[in-house]
Amino acid sequence: MAKVYIKKSYSPSAFCPPSSKETSIPVPQPFYYNYRVERFCTELKKQRARIEMGLAPLFILCFLVSISSAEISGKAGINYGQLGNNLPSPSESVKLIQSLKAKRVKIYDANHEILRALRDTDLQVSIMVPNEIINNISSNQRLADEWVHTNVVPFYPETKIRYLLVGNEILSAPDNKTWFNLVPAMRRIKYALRTHRIQKVKVGTTSAMDVLESSFPPSNGTFRADISRTVIKPMLQFLNRTKSFFFLDVYPFFPWASDPVNINLDYALFESKNITVTDPNTGITYTNLFDQMVDAVIFAMKRLGYPDVRVWIAETGWPNGGDVDQIGANIYNAATYNRNVVKKFSAKPPVGTPARPGSVLPSFIFALYNENLKPGQGTERHFGLLYPNGTQVYQIDLSGETPESEYKPLPPSENNKPYKGKVWCVVAEGANSSAVGSALSYACSQGNKTCDPIQPGGKCFKPNSLVLHASFAFSSYWAQLRKVGGTCYFNGLATQTIQDPSFGSCKFPSVTL
Repeated sequence: MAKVYIKKSYSPSAFCPPSSKETSIPVPQPFYYNYRVERFCTELKKQRARIEMGLAPLFILCFLVSISSAEISGKAGINYGQLGNNLPSPSESVKLIQSLKAKRVKIYDANHEILRALRDTDLQVSIMVPNEIINNISSNQRLADEWVHTNVVPFYPETKIRYLLVGNEILSAPDNKTWFNLVPAMRRIKYALRTHRIQKVKVGTTSAMDVLESSFPPSNGTFRADISRTVIKPMLQFLNRTKSFFFLDVYPFFPWASDPVNINLDYALFESKNITVTDPNTGITYTNLFDQMVDAVIFAMKRLGYPDVRVWIAETGWPNGGDVDQIGANIYNAATYNRNVVKKFSAKPPVGTPARPGSVLPSFIFALYNENLKPGQGTERHFGLLYPNGTQVYQIDLSGETPESEYKPLPPSENNKPYKGKVWCVVAEGANSSAVGSALSYACSQGNKTCDPIQPGGKCFKPNSLVLHASFAFSSYWAQLRKVGGTCYFNGLATQTIQDPSFGSCKFPSVTL
């Protein structure tokens, strides 16, 4: 089993109050309330007395070893995003996370209300330094110290913060200045943790699959030339030295959806019975797309001289819904993928990947909720295991202990092949009226005569309804501008429909797929 190591030069007794014969050691106050440290200190006092009498037993050595390392669990965790205006409170969310039997939880900031809600639970916690302050932290140790002092120290160790990620998918962003400041920021955050004598928190950052320029076959895995030597190699050196992880976001949905003709859906869902892919360079045979993607990164790390840096699946999942033009995003596929990947993660003994058989793959499933304020295509707002009201989109047990036979039947998938026909863009249910008014004005200012029919006297002016006018404007905008990047989104105010909203002589423009 993979281990989490405390640095060998570190002495646990440094956290114990000194005896009367010793010089006082300044110890951060939060450590006195860690029951494991307190228990150790009590035990150490007894041993000191026994040593003075020449009676120190052998089990002191065993005790020291027992607190210096811990096994990494294969049980899955959950990503707790907050981009919604209708989500449960942090305290209620923690209860829901526990009901899913998650082992750990990752948040995309250091939200103090959430960290307080996680206090005194068994959930291991991952927090994140926001992308926008990485550049400043990279060159200023005082800022790194202040961030740790404000966002870690008040909660640790009662809240089991174990992972601190510096930014989210930084290397996928176009701002290459931040790329080169990423590893320096990670170093400063790690130093700040040590300054506060916080030893159990691993520092890393999350990367998407687009850090690779080559991924097939997996043995050809190669990091992008613009980051390979300048960013990735120093990062791997840091991760290797600190015994941390390469935190990787892996979504088989996206390569499958972009090429459903050549990539079999069952292969992407862990359902393949007789479809395999063999790497011609290694002879390794793959039975699912997930393993293929992860191993491409493992081979890429090996190519840079770091074959042993451990991989952590920072995000993986499958959308339970999406836009009309997004295939395969449905409840059946989402449940199938997530149940199967959880089964893989929690297998005993661990199965790893073909390039690293038997290794533990710690993980976070994406995501806790369907988040209605996430930008982008419809799938972005439909990755949740739960609806915002706290009910399950489908049954799932993140511990992997519930047999498949105990789950209720799933609704059949109906969009595994591309939709062919007309699609319209209309105002989404529950959209804010004032925001819709602003979006209407924007849509009408774009394109060629986008909104002429909803002007006074036009065929679509009556009834004089904000929703009707905005729906016409959204459809007209999308129909004119889709080929040059226009979308049916409008900051979450719009949604696609295959139901023609036209009426009488008022004909809504449409997109034909």
